[in-house]
Amino acid sequence: MKPVSKNQNRSSHQTTRRNLLKTAAASTLALPTILPNSVFGANDKINIAWVGFGNMGWGDLNNCAHGNNVVALCDCNPKEWVRAKKKFPDAKFFKDFRVMLREMGNQIDAVGVGTPDHTHFAIAYMAMSMGKHVFVEKPLVHSLQEARTLKKLAKEKGVVTQMGNQGHALEGAYLIKEWVDAGLIGDVREVISWTNRPASGWGFNGKVKSEYPKGEPLPEGMDWDLWLGPTHEHAEHSRALHPTTWRPWWHFGCGGLGDIGCHTIDTPYWALDLGAPTRVDVDMTEDANDIHTPNGSSVHYHFPARGDKPPVKLSWIEGPTKPVSPEGNDWDLPGGGGLLMVGSKGGIFHPGMRPDSPRLYPKERWEEYRTNPEKRVPKTLKRVKGIHNDWVNTIRNGGTSVTDFGYSAPLTEVILLGTLAIRTGKGLDWNSETMEIGGNDEAAKWIDIEAREGWRPKDLV
Repeated sequence: MKPVSKNQNRSSHQTTRRNLLKTAAASTLALPTILPNSVFGANDKINIAWVGFGNMGWGDLNNCAHGNNVVALCDCNPKEWVRAKKKFPDAKFFKDFRVMLREMGNQIDAVGVGTPDHTHFAIAYMAMSMGKHVFVEKPLVHSLQEARTLKKLAKEKGVVTQMGNQGHALEGAYLIKEWVDAGLIGDVREVISWTNRPASGWGFNGKVKSEYPKGEPLPEGMDWDLWLGPTHEHAEHSRALHPTTWRPWWHFGCGGLGDIGCHTIDTPYWALDLGAPTRVDVDMTEDANDIHTPNGSSVHYHFPARGDKPPVKLSWIEGPTKPVSPEGNDWDLPGGGGLLMVGSKGGIFHPGMRPDSPRLYPKERWEEYRTNPEKRVPKTLKRVKGIHNDWVNTIRNGGTSVTDFGYSAPLTEVILLGTLAIRTGKGLDWNSETMEIGGNDEAAKWIDIEAREGWRPKDLV
């Protein structure tokens, strides 16, 4: 494999990740073992491969590609290849990520994943097993067991990981955590978050289904079997599933909570160090079904005390209904979504799915804080300039990315527990240590989703 750059200042005997990978590939058929994650220089180019580069994947790819080499691109729909071939003419193109990784493994340093939720795990698992750094769009995975497995594998392999949680790198997220840490709003016992999805919004049309739609013609050259991936479902191709409307379907996506919760719940989860809930309750405005998410649900997570921090009830409200504003808040609640953190000394509010513009409530207190520098909390946290830059820079320089799998896997578990409550229409108890669900046998069946042959971990190594 060619070196990452023509930097002649390096000594000829310096060991690089590429040399180690090449040696491992030449000497044994086994996958690479743990390799150091800080062997790139500040000016070195990283060889990137990407799987799924339509919609969000395209934006992620371009953000990570800047200053690096895109050597391989994979999408089961060749229609997506057209613009990519113009932008990245030197890349090799594949329909099947397994073929890509096996043919080009020693030419790839890092892999991005922008496919539907149900295929995230298989791609990330195979790439990390080969010692590749990995970026995965949110939600990280499709099942609780997959989250645990990727978290453990990332630690074992020593690779740099990141979940596509853009809001975690916004200034507002850091401000909220600093405000909470400084006691600006006192003890927080309640959090309220909401979204207009799945009743409306990108990827949702508000039409709840109880069976898969009739098949429609495939885009020319598309491999539908690859799109179905690990699932045992025999759904036919339809515009109700592909390319952008797969999220409401439980076997492929994680509903409105999986789509937006990773953004809106992320900030309080981080700021309050919530960990794992012990109980999840759900209120349904429509009947649950095992095929498609309903339009209106309210999920209530119960997090225990953490040290001197009190227990927290976090409510997630999705669909056409907005939450009831807590006493003391005089900001108008937007229908599209937002967050409220209710403290003993006031609260924090931000509109929208991400913390773009956090503020205190009541408004009078925010105006005083905003206009009086003496009232402001010092900035104590180190900022990063976007999750994509953070992932790339961490690959080059070492360290831990802001939403690595050590953080994002537990966050994803919280999200998935809520989806199981919505999917079954029933609450559940959760033992994080033993990974056991109580009081909901139906939800317990989905802790681990068995993949079909060819997509199981043993088939990917």
